Amino acid sequence: MTQPFRRLVVLSALIAGSLMLQGCVVGAVVGTAGAIVGGTAKATGAVVGAGFDAVTTSDEETRARREREQRDYEREQRRCEQRRANGQRC
Repeated sequence: MTQPFRRLVVLSALIAGSLMLQGCVVGAVVGTAGAIVGGTAKATGAVVGAGFDAVTTSDEETRARREREQRDYEREQRRCEQRRANGQRC
C-alpha cells in the first residue's frame, strides 16, 4: 500500500470509530487522526492502539458517572415531592 492510501484508510477507520464514541472522547480520536495524517506519527498498531487506550473510559470513571447520575435523579425526585407537597407541579 502506498503511504497516502494507508493514511486515508487509517483516518477513515478512526473517523468511523469516533462516530460511535461520544463526548470528549471524539476530540481525542480526531486529534490522534490528525497526528497520523499530519505525518508526525507513523500509522502503526502502537500509535492507533495508544490512541484508543487514551480515549476509552475506565470502569472507575463509568461507575463514578453512574453514581453521579443516580444522585442527580434522586435529588430531582426529592424536589418534585416537595413541590407536590406545596401544591405545585413538577
